[in-house]
Amino acid sequence: MSIPVTRRDLLQGLAAIGGGSLLATGASSALAQAGKPAWPSKPLRVVVPFNAGGATDIMARTIGEVLAKRLGQPVVVDNKAGAAGILGTDAVAKAAPDGHTLLLSLSTSMLINQFLYTKLPYNPQKDIALITQVAAAPVTLVVHPSVPANNMKELLAYVKAHKGKLSYGSWGVGSYAHLAGAYMSKTMDADMNHAAYKGEAPMIQELIGGQLQLCFSSALNTKPFIDSGRLKAIGVTGKERMEILPKLPTIFEQGVTDDAYSIYGWVAMGAPAGTPKEVVDQLYGHLREIIKDPKVLERITGAGFIPMMNSPQVFRDNYQRDMPIWKALVEQAGAKLD
Repeated sequence: MSIPVTRRDLLQGLAAIGGGSLLATGASSALAQAGKPAWPSKPLRVVVPFNAGGATDIMARTIGEVLAKRLGQPVVVDNKAGAAGILGTDAVAKAAPDGHTLLLSLSTSMLINQFLYTKLPYNPQKDIALITQVAAAPVTLVVHPSVPANNMKELLAYVKAHKGKLSYGSWGVGSYAHLAGAYMSKTMDADMNHAAYKGEAPMIQELIGGQLQLCFSSALNTKPFIDSGRLKAIGVTGKERMEILPKLPTIFEQGVTDDAYSIYGWVAMGAPAGTPKEVVDQLYGHLREIIKDPKVLERITGAGFIPMMNSPQVFRDNYQRDMPIWKALVEQAGAKLD
């Protein structure tokens, strides 16, 4: 099954120039006419279920700063890290659905974890209202310079020819790097060894040192080493090239069209299920305008992400499209975390 990721999907929010303010104003009026309190009536809390300083945290603070100016209320970023994003996401799922508690997280906690954990304390499909996919988060596939492959087809042939002799890294069991590496190993009958690390930084250092032969990793972490020649870039996941690595083709462009390499993770915003539609619409109206801010765009593309800021409906459609692919990858990798 192929994933039709189109420029319309990625830039849907950018195409709707000029409508955000009207939407926000209309939603506010609707709330007032319905006799409901105007939103927001107090500071907003944006929960990031990961540590401060990461790409998701930086994006939350960048968006929050601009959103606060538009709303006239403070936007506080609350880093509630732990258990692969579960703790923070669960806190939002159980918060009051009044539009004052929001989630800025990754596809990991909002989609993939439901297939990794049998005892997840929240149901992402029932307990989280999907607001917008802020950005697509493709990653690079890099190898140690000693690997004699310069593109995806050459790498797959090399992996297949060296059964049981290669290792790939990930930033944790169940991460995309793990799932994609396991998929490559299984489809090439390569019996590669999986080495899981606590984060991307130690994984990249091991790859540079030659303890690993390949890994998938964010451009934010790999670009400096690609530029210096300490790592060799093979390709990019998804179907859109990265702005910060414009000459690096996608794996899909190279003729390897497997869903495992065409799919991409994402950064997205959600809220507790039951948050009034009027509030969601008003919030999305502001976000649709915020994505045009040069500072926000610079932060997103600088992290190797692709701006999206699509509508709640498009987000839901994409979610349903991607879900069976992630489920199959988890099952194929045999990844279970409880």
